[in-house]
Amino acid sequence: MRRRNVRLRTFTAGAALALGASLLAPLPGVAAAPRDPAAAERSAAADDYCAGQCADVLPPGANGGATLAEILAHRLLGTQPKHADDQLGPYDALSSGYPSLTDDRLTEFFNDASFGVPGDQVDSVTKPRDDVTITRDKKYGVPHIKGTTRYGTEFGAGFAAGQDRLWLIDLFRHIGRGQLTSFAGGALANQGLEQQFWPQAPYTEQDLEKQVEYIRSTQGERGKQAMEDAQAYIDGLNAYRVKSKNGRYFPGEYVLTGKIDAITNIGEIEPFKITDMIALASVVGGLFGNGGGGEVESALSLLKSQEKYGVGKGTEVWEAFRARNDPEAVQTIHDGTSFPYAGKPDKARGTALPDPGSVEREQLVYDREGGAKSGAKDPVRAPKKLKPLQGMYDKGVLPSDLFRQDGHKKGMSNALVVSGKHTASGNPVAVFGPQTGYFAPQLLMQQELQGPGISARGVSFAGVGMYIQLGRGQDYAWSATSAGQDITDTYAVELCEPGGGTPTKQSAGYLYHGTCTPMEKLERKNAWKPTLADSTAAGSYRMQVFRTKYGIVTHRAQADGKPVAYVSLRSTYRHEADSIIGFQMLNDPTYVKDAATFKKAAQNISYAFNWFYADSRDTAYYNSGANPERADGVDPALPVEARPDYEWQDFDPADNTSAQTPPAEHPQSVNQDYYISWNNKQAKDFSTAGFGLSAVHRGDLLDGRVKKLTEEGGVTRASLTRAMSEAAVTDLRGEQVLPELLKVLRSKPITDPQLAKAVQQLEAWRKAGAQRNQTSAGSKAYAHPDAVRVMDAWWPLLVEAEFKPGLGKDLYEALTAQLATDESPSAGHGPTGAHAGSAFQYGWWGYADKDLRTVLGEPVRGGLGDAYCGGGKLDACRDALLGTLAQAVAKPATEVYPGDDACKAGDQWCADAVIHRALGGITHKPIQWQNRPTYQQVVEFPRHRP
Repeated sequence: MRRRNVRLRTFTAGAALALGASLLAPLPGVAAAPRDPAAAERSAAADDYCAGQCADVLPPGANGGATLAEILAHRLLGTQPKHADDQLGPYDALSSGYPSLTDDRLTEFFNDASFGVPGDQVDSVTKPRDDVTITRDKKYGVPHIKGTTRYGTEFGAGFAAGQDRLWLIDLFRHIGRGQLTSFAGGALANQGLEQQFWPQAPYTEQDLEKQVEYIRSTQGERGKQAMEDAQAYIDGLNAYRVKSKNGRYFPGEYVLTGKIDAITNIGEIEPFKITDMIALASVVGGLFGNGGGGEVESALSLLKSQEKYGVGKGTEVWEAFRARNDPEAVQTIHDGTSFPYAGKPDKARGTALPDPGSVEREQLVYDREGGAKSGAKDPVRAPKKLKPLQGMYDKGVLPSDLFRQDGHKKGMSNALVVSGKHTASGNPVAVFGPQTGYFAPQLLMQQELQGPGISARGVSFAGVGMYIQLGRGQDYAWSATSAGQDITDTYAVELCEPGGGTPTKQSAGYLYHGTCTPMEKLERKNAWKPTLADSTAAGSYRMQVFRTKYGIVTHRAQADGKPVAYVSLRSTYRHEADSIIGFQMLNDPTYVKDAATFKKAAQNISYAFNWFYADSRDTAYYNSGANPERADGVDPALPVEARPDYEWQDFDPADNTSAQTPPAEHPQSVNQDYYISWNNKQAKDFSTAGFGLSAVHRGDLLDGRVKKLTEEGGVTRASLTRAMSEAAVTDLRGEQVLPELLKVLRSKPITDPQLAKAVQQLEAWRKAGAQRNQTSAGSKAYAHPDAVRVMDAWWPLLVEAEFKPGLGKDLYEALTAQLATDESPSAGHGPTGAHAGSAFQYGWWGYADKDLRTVLGEPVRGGLGDAYCGGGKLDACRDALLGTLAQAVAKPATEVYPGDDACKAGDQWCADAVIHRALGGITHKPIQWQNRPTYQQVVEFPRHRP
């Protein structure tokens, strides 16, 4: 294998460490903490109505801008940059400390989220301009930005973002533009990720500029202000980019990926533009704020069901598994209020099912060359002392399936909110936050913003942090969970030849309102060379998509014998940053004053989120999203013909605008006794956008606990946090489905000694709470390891044995393609691949629960259309479960937990453990598994503004 020489060869570890003193010195414009604490007033203290009862945490730490010297020191000596991991310990400790948690001890596990920094806690003060200061606290280094002008405030926010997340922002703007491999290297995972994301949001530079102008010109004074704020933020980010480059304290990843020469400083960090904000917003929305889509795959599974059972019963069975409105599904609004949306029409019009066997996925990648074709490695020559850094991106900077659009979508986050009627103080209590995965540095960034028209503290996604997106204001707090309702539809456009002739499935023309219209071709060519960080051999390829007025081509097929292209139309396409108006309102203390104005602000957020609110008097919930008004009779779960009669109402393809459902039709509520959300069903008749919201959902882990607390009364911040924490270490299958499994197994005596022992172990684990938690802090061992191992091995086997014989191989495989059967903590899933924390969101536990209750003769609402386990016979079902249990018991831990780069085979605790996915050169130790928000607030406001 030939090794390539690069300039880096002259830069030794000694040189890097020698530079350390200058690289780690206070940055230009940074003043030391004032000697007299009284000289530094607590900013905005007079406007803080939380009285020390607001807290938050965001692991691993605020600092995500390690220099090359810091990265090298970390890899060689194990040191961490200042404030890179100081929130990881408290976050981890809650898993063991929650049982004895009191309000007084909350700050052992969370930060004080009060406004400002006490004088004796000021670590540094930066003045990037005369009209703004960035004050960082000693404990965690969170930036507190205070401006005397609006421009200065936003400039400071951009400057602080550069300090804490410059590399990550650069990384994600390139993902948003479909240029990850050109920027970070050609690793297969990088190729896979950009190939997965770019077709969902393909834009030209003109498209991005048009979105900026749309906000500026159509959203009134707030739209103009938002774009001025965004430009000021970009200006601040660029100011730090230039200063850090000239001062040589920029993130070390720029050297490792060949962007800047370590000795000469030759190279460039490309300037940021306001259109980068649109690209970044498309990434954030793609990860957390989309919903719907996948109608072609749904059509294929429906056809398989009809093929097995016939059209009538096949449709009935498919609808049962689709569970659009499962009456047993846990709901956020639980008082029975109905919010009909995207339901199944009585008589569907325009449904465009493909002819069997005709569907082909649209080709995306062309002209592979070099490493793109061979996948070969061609490591560059590196100094001996830099060997620890070589190949750190060889497996990609992010998992290749991060933006997967199928039954493995990554909806996130949870919320627990209790009305003041049921709390000890009489004030509402909330424990909530986004579950955005575990990255190093984190995608989110903590900050406080204080300036004209802005007063808030919390987190923002790096690169679009001109406003706090989740956090607290002066006397209120808010958070969100991914909602995932259906804002994406699939149309079948009839193909034609623009120049005349007989169309085929490969034709590049389509009928739009009766006229043969050429498709627009969008392309992105990416090329890369090996670097120290990514040794993938030099290569290139071209991505290509076709865009129509009805959306992006995803598949080609025949429907009723005619060639068609299936295209995906998302209501937020061409509107990636429109939600900025809602966030601006949430940060404005003159706008949000109560629950009613909070809901109005949330109405201006076009992505699909569930928003929660708490102040000293009220709680509120609002489901946001650009929900299109569909034509009467259209079934949103399946492809529909691309004809004027079936378009979204008032559809205009020029800017992808249409009529949207009015705010009153969105699920919403004020002062319900309690709210929970963990990406579960929102309300009665609010139809789900995909498979999986059935009788058992991880939301049940919260709902049962919070309902009990509410009924008992006297809820406190600590007791609500304990409920969240207990759910965070509980196995959903063990708590919610194992009781039915045990009933079936115990329907007759178990005579096999080995199986009897396994059942006893499962029963003991269930009785102890079905937890996956270490016995004590640092033990790295579970109290019931054999039961957990058996459940992990048994679940996929029992689901297949329960359903595959009845459904048949083809239908079972079609349905499992729509919804994976399991999502245990040790599985390789979630936004960071394995070790992702988030678990038990998608799986067949609801189906298994319904089917087992059917076999047991227990009541079931919304059945599956048939009995599957053992053909509906209890003895046969028991035999199937015992047979698979025997297989599971025989599997050793080394097979159940095969090990990976971080864990030895058989290490159960490590297999579950949360590990922050390194997006740069700094890594972090594994921590105890918790199914919990990444950023989390605990709030209770004792008073309100006059």
